[in-house]
Amino acid sequence: MKRIVVLGAAESGVGAAILAQKQGCEVFVSDMGRIQACYKQMLDEYKLPWEEGHHTAEKILNADEIIKSPGIPETAPLVVQAREKGIPVISEIEYAGRFTDARMVCITGSNGKTTTTSLIYHIFRKAGLNVGLAGNIGHSLAYQVATTRHDWYVIELSSFQLDDMFRFRANIAVLLNITPDHLDRYGFCMQNYVDAKMRILQNQQADDKFIYWADDEHIPVELPKYKVESQCLAFSEQPQSGLAATISQGSLVVDSPNHLNYLNLPQERLSLPGKHNLRNSMAAALACLSAGIPQEVVCEGLSDFPGVEHRLEKVGCFNGVYYVNDSKATNVDACYYALESVNTPIVLILGGKDKGNDYNAIKSLVAERCRALVYMGVDNRKLHDAFDSLGLPVADTHSMAECLEACRSMARPGDTVLLSPCCASFDLFKNMEDRGEQFKNGVRGQAG
Repeated sequence: MKRIVVLGAAESGVGAAILAQKQGCEVFVSDMGRIQACYKQMLDEYKLPWEEGHHTAEKILNADEIIKSPGIPETAPLVVQAREKGIPVISEIEYAGRFTDARMVCITGSNGKTTTTSLIYHIFRKAGLNVGLAGNIGHSLAYQVATTRHDWYVIELSSFQLDDMFRFRANIAVLLNITPDHLDRYGFCMQNYVDAKMRILQNQQADDKFIYWADDEHIPVELPKYKVESQCLAFSEQPQSGLAATISQGSLVVDSPNHLNYLNLPQERLSLPGKHNLRNSMAAALACLSAGIPQEVVCEGLSDFPGVEHRLEKVGCFNGVYYVNDSKATNVDACYYALESVNTPIVLILGGKDKGNDYNAIKSLVAERCRALVYMGVDNRKLHDAFDSLGLPVADTHSMAECLEACRSMARPGDTVLLSPCCASFDLFKNMEDRGEQFKNGVRGQAG
């Protein structure tokens, strides 16, 4: 009997454990931290052995294969030891892909992944397709493969997941952009991070599609390094030759030689605001048309998509001040797009666990658009170093309550308080969602 060890007992790990058990494997689950009650319950329901708060090496290093949570770095001692012993270490996505013949639409990029993934899923559902949502959102791919049957999966993939994927094949691969992110995980080497993102191309075949942003700094430079078997579909908001999708005369236009349906949708009908969302919409349109969805259904989906929680989410207007939750903005580029999309003076909330950020990319936009800055984190020294020289009013806070009190005192009627932190959430919050929920609850609470 094959022995599978799962490291990390959150959504992906528990799903992988359940799938491995269904495949007749001996399974053991280990988590260095505390396992959430809901996941303990699932493990117990399936009678899966587990431990928390520590790793028992002798129970782990006798595995035939290890399935690792994306959050566990390659440098973790047990991962290093497993590699040295020749034990394969893979991702939950890699494992789940072995046991389904569903077609895979996979989306990665430094920014826009969740929005684009959710938009594609929305259009697939509107088309009546039997589709699952997986990866960083929805139930884990492994759990769905174990318990349901889908013809398609729409999967949001991080670079961490791609790192541990080897034979998995994306039938439709979408690479939105590559900008600095998670550099602390990649030895502060941009090329290492770029290489991880480009892994979405691996194993594609001639009848697959690769969709990418033509104006990205890295993707067009990297492509010649790879033997690309799939059909390449490039998009850009700037009309140029060779594009599959662009913005022309105020409309999103798909006019591709790769046997896709022609599409022409006036820009004002797109549900998502902002320049960056033009790219997300083009990528989604190409992915859906590549899957054979009729152009009229694609147009409907692009027009009525409700948006994504924690991504430029309008919380409301209280005492004349607008509040916007962009907690998903965990890197500098995401914050740039958020600043660009707001047309009022901004009180900007920054801070959290820094990932090797270079704030120079947003300094001029901050100076131009912001009335005040509120830093919210355990250690805000890097933010002070980056922005205090702009001469804007600054507040140094260390909790959401402090942060919102500072925002309330600094904002004027007509302003927008924008939570777009540039940083991960793990210094003060459980995760990005927790940060966004605390922001929304705090805003509504102070308004009431």
